Amino acid sequence: MIKRFGLIAVALGCAVVAGCSQTPQGNTATLTQRPPQAGQGTNPLVTAGHLVAIEAAGLSGNQRAVRGHVEAMHRNLMRDMRLPDASRPINHEAARAAVRPLQGVRSSAWIDHSNLLVMVGGGHYRNMDTIDRVCDALAPLGDTLAVVVNVQDVMATTSEGADVLSRNCQLGAGERALLQSKRRMNVLDPEVRRVFRGQQGRIK
Repeated sequence: MIKRFGLIAVALGCAVVAGCSQTPQGNTATLTQRPPQAGQGTNPLVTAGHLVAIEAAGLSGNQRAVRGHVEAMHRNLMRDMRLPDASRPINHEAARAAVRPLQGVRSSAWIDHSNLLVMVGGGHYRNMDTIDRVCDALAPLGDTLAVVVNVQDVMATTSEGADVLSRNCQLGAGERALLQSKRRMNVLDPEVRRVFRGQQGRIK
């Protein structure tokens, strides 16, 4: 039995070393700046670690540890499925209070149960970095997979500048969590604006 655990530990150690040594070329300066992302697939090393820990805890009779590792595996599976954790909802008022001190933020409001509108003062704050900072501020409050952050510049002087930039905290641009609908935030659709300008050009 001891020998088997030793072999498992060695295998996991080798896999970790191999995984850590393989980094994409040219990406050294951009490691782990984004909040944790969902829907990226379950890490087999993490799953293997939980399975080894569950077996070890079971042999020692530590049922609390067994339950903890099983729950951790369940959370990882939910994140892989892009399913928000209903047991960790984010309080809306607490979220607004957490966002208020962030640089550039003028105000914020919840449009519905999942869409948070954050109004900023200046086009240089209307970017993905601001969304990441908002998501970081919300992370201690609950599961940010349930939140779509929408950033709008209240000082914009053009219709394009007033467009809302949106993203789910844990997903890529345009992606939504399971059962989370996409809400239209801009008054004028970009495609309608493009066609209108094309018509104006032909008239001139």
